[in-house]
Amino acid sequence: MNQIISFKDRFLNDFRFLREWARTPKSIGSITPTSKIAAKSMAALIPANSTLPILELGSGTGPITRAIQASGVRPERLVCVEYNPDFCRHLRHNFPGINVVEGDAFALETTLAAYGDQKFAAILSGLPLLNFNPQQRISYIENGLKWLNPGAPFIQLCYGPKPPVKAKPGVFYTEPTKWILSNVPPARFWVYRSVLAE
Repeated sequence: MNQIISFKDRFLNDFRFLREWARTPKSIGSITPTSKIAAKSMAALIPANSTLPILELGSGTGPITRAIQASGVRPERLVCVEYNPDFCRHLRHNFPGINVVEGDAFALETTLAAYGDQKFAAILSGLPLLNFNPQQRISYIENGLKWLNPGAPFIQLCYGPKPPVKAKPGVFYTEPTKWILSNVPPARFWVYRSVLAE
């Protein structure tokens, strides 16, 4: 499903994003939303052969959400976790049918309590992990992987040259994508996958 966004809407989205960045720069991470090209590249990493729902963490104003839907994912199959109440209202208004959960992506057991033991086909995270301490990052990745079957991708947006969390041999591994230089700032993704227990 291709959603066309007008210049006015794009301007309002950017303004909303910049306003929230000024209020809480640590939780936003960048002065601009993820670019259309970066969001499309991220959505392209979703497994095509799964019917499980998709989990997006840190949806913001929805550029990655829009790319996920444009890739063919039905709205009801998408679960978006967002901490900011204003962004949640924006997402519900602009993406009817998606499941918006207002809550903390660092506490998924609480935030997604209504989903029980649901597994997801992929997790796409736009949270600025490098703004958090190493232990928070490790917990974030490890807890996120619990919501995926072994081998399913946890796709993390990153602006740094190194992975926000190093691989843990025998538990999970990670690999980077190519840089997307057109994004501001330049970005790439680190794809985490848990290892099947022997």
